Amino acid sequence: MKSFSESYKEAGVDVTAGYKAVELMKAHVARTMTNGVLSGIGGFGGLFELDLKGIEHPVLVSGTDGVGTKVKLAFIMDKHDTVGIDCVAMCVNDIICCGAKPQFFLDYIACGKNIPEKIASIVSGVAEGCVQAGCALIGGETAEHPGLMPENEYDLAGFSVGVVDKNKIIDPSQQKEGDVVIAIKSSGVHSNGFSLVRKVFAINEQNLHRHQSDLGTTLGECLLTPTKIYVKAVMSLLDSVKVKSLSHITGGGFYENIPRSLPAGISAKIDRSAVQVLPIFDLIAKTGKIPERDMFNTFNMGVGMVVVVDKNDADKAVEAVRNAGEEAYVMGELVKSDEGVIIC
Repeated sequence: MKSFSESYKEAGVDVTAGYKAVELMKAHVARTMTNGVLSGIGGFGGLFELDLKGIEHPVLVSGTDGVGTKVKLAFIMDKHDTVGIDCVAMCVNDIICCGAKPQFFLDYIACGKNIPEKIASIVSGVAEGCVQAGCALIGGETAEHPGLMPENEYDLAGFSVGVVDKNKIIDPSQQKEGDVVIAIKSSGVHSNGFSLVRKVFAINEQNLHRHQSDLGTTLGECLLTPTKIYVKAVMSLLDSVKVKSLSHITGGGFYENIPRSLPAGISAKIDRSAVQVLPIFDLIAKTGKIPERDMFNTFNMGVGMVVVVDKNDADKAVEAVRNAGEEAYVMGELVKSDEGVIIC
């Protein structure tokens, strides 16, 4: 028998809405099931059995993140089936930088009011992200928080775990002067810098639905484009060449993220003319009168992942990424310097 409390409902929490949300999301979750899943929805913990065939010394790699203020656009546009992809992407794109393959994912949704259809739509995006990443959605939590946030708002966060053989963990210390820096193209703004984006465009329902000729779509549709999930491309890359480092370009842009994967005394020299900046970033810079240095220090500028390989492996690396369905190109090289990133 399902539990029910009239008193709790009067306080703003309807547990029956939670039951309905779970029923609606079951079909989405089922799409993500992999051989390692040992539990269903509703238990106190998600059970997952690792397949360690061919792995001598397994190391677990974990990552957690959210979608940030990008959800504000989902509220305004009443479109909730893509932010879940963003949530998965922000986690799995981090852990693959170590060479780890994502195994499973858990989500957390806090909402002002549990509207089952909306929650199920959010989870449908999470499930799609998991399918793209090849990992299972083995659990999650939906928490109704009346009085803490408006009824039509929510926040979304997630957590993922991957596994890598200890002797295959990517070792950035092996990078040297002359190594090549490769860009893997992003799908747009991804899930970072939206506080600035909302300020620049003074976001509201009218301008989000306005068609932008330079974007080829509405501003809202462009900005809600889900974050690219690079698992397939990176796994293909790792099977093809020796990868010396990977950098997920998130908040802080080029200047904060690329140095995280560089050894002391080595910097990435980026050829500005080679960077394939997406139109949305030109529009942000023009509308907000934002200096280029700030743009590269806030946004991905069209580059979602940065790869470093030996110069002799550059062509093979680009080909491997393209064969996996993503766009890649050489945009620089490593030099002896303590600046971290040099864009010229």
